[in-house]
Amino acid sequence: MKKLIATFMLGLLTISAGAQRIDVNEVLKACPKKAYGNDCPYQFEDVTLTKAPDGYKPFYISHYSRHGSRYYWNSQLYVDLDTLLTKAHDRQQLTAEGEAFYTRFEAVKDELMTGWSELTQLGWEQHQGIARTMYNAFPEVFEKGGNVLAIASLSGRCVLSMSAFCQELTQCNPKIEIREQSSRFTVDNVVPIDERNPVKHNFPKAHPRYEFNMDQFKSNDSLSQVVLNRVFTSTDGLGPMWRMGEDLINLYTSLPSINHEGLMGNIVKDEEMIARWEQSNLGSYSWVFDNKYYMIPILQDIMKKANAVIDGSSDRVADLRFGHDTCIGPLTVLLGINGADLDPVDPYEVKYCYQNFQTCMASNIQLVFYRGDAGQDVLVKCLLNGKEAKLPVPTDNAPYYRWADFCSYYNAVIESANKQ
Repeated sequence: MKKLIATFMLGLLTISAGAQRIDVNEVLKACPKKAYGNDCPYQFEDVTLTKAPDGYKPFYISHYSRHGSRYYWNSQLYVDLDTLLTKAHDRQQLTAEGEAFYTRFEAVKDELMTGWSELTQLGWEQHQGIARTMYNAFPEVFEKGGNVLAIASLSGRCVLSMSAFCQELTQCNPKIEIREQSSRFTVDNVVPIDERNPVKHNFPKAHPRYEFNMDQFKSNDSLSQVVLNRVFTSTDGLGPMWRMGEDLINLYTSLPSINHEGLMGNIVKDEEMIARWEQSNLGSYSWVFDNKYYMIPILQDIMKKANAVIDGSSDRVADLRFGHDTCIGPLTVLLGINGADLDPVDPYEVKYCYQNFQTCMASNIQLVFYRGDAGQDVLVKCLLNGKEAKLPVPTDNAPYYRWADFCSYYNAVIESANKQ
C-alpha cells in the first residue's frame, strides 16, 4: 500500500510540473474569448493524438459533455438591464455610447427575453462538430455500427445538444443504433445535484485551500465601475448599482454564443477581460472544487458501464452524457484532469491546475478504451475538449493508463470521500 501511495504521489508531482509549464497569459492573448471563462464558446483546434501502443485498438468511448452555447441562463439579466437602460434613457443619464447600446439592446430584447437559457444554433453546431471529430478520430469504435446509450439532463438545452450529437453520429454511420433518454431514471448519472433526482446524496463539501490565503492575492478589479462609467453619465436615482456592472459584463461574455457580437460596442474590451481573468478563475475554482464529491455518481456510472462492456455483458460502443458546467467542472476536479485536483495553497498557483475556459460551452471529457491481444490489459486515454489530458493515475505510458489502475485509484478516492 505504501508503495502504491508513493506512486500516486509521484504521479501528482508529475502533473504539477506539467501544469506549471502552461503560459496562461499567452493562451488568453491567442484566443481572448477564453478570458470569458465558462461563457467561452467551444474552440475547435487541430490536435495530434498519441499513437496507441502496438496491437491496441479503441473499442469503446465513455463521454460527458456540457450543453452547447445558449442564451444567458437567467432571464433576470435581460429584464434588469432593460429596466435600468430604459430608466436611464428616459432620465437622459446615458452617455452617447450608452445611448447607442440602448438602441441596439431594445431592438433585440424580445429575442433575448424569449430565448433565455435556450440552446442556440451555434450550440447545435458545436455538438455536431464534436461528434464528427470523435467519429473520425476513433473510426474503429464505430465502423461496424453498434449500440450507443445517450442520456441528458432534464433541461431542454441538454436534450437538444444530445440530439445534435447523436444525429451527427448516425449521419457518419447509419448502422449506429442510439437510444436517447432524458428522465428521472437516469438523472443521477448525469446531474446528481438536480433537485428532481430521486436518489439523494449526502457527500461532503470540499473547500479549496487557496481561499484561506486570499489576502496574498492583489485584487484590483475595477472593470465593473469602468463599464458603468462608459454607459451612464450619472447613476443617481437609478437604484442599486452594485450588480449592474457585472450584469453588463455577463451580457458581453454571452454575446458570441447568441450571434450578437458587437451589440455593446466598446463598452467592454477583451484586453480588460484578460486582465481580470485570473481573479475570475479563482472564483470558478471555488465552485467547481466545492461540489467535486457530488459527481461521484457520474464516476461510478462511468466505471460500471465500462466494466460491463469489458466483461462482455454490454454490447455498447459508447455511452454519452449531456449535462451542465455545474457537473463537468467539478467532475474535472474529481478526476484530477491535468492537475485540477491539486488544491494549491497559493492563490497564484490555481491558474496552473485549473482554467475556467476548460469548462466552456460544449466542453467535454472523453475516456477512450483500447483493447490489445488476448491477455493484455485494457487501456484508457482521457481527452479534455479533444486534447489528450493527464490523470493522477500511475502510468509509464501516458497518456495511456491501465484500466485496472484507473479503477483502483478512483475507488480509493470514492472510499476516502465516503469516510469524511
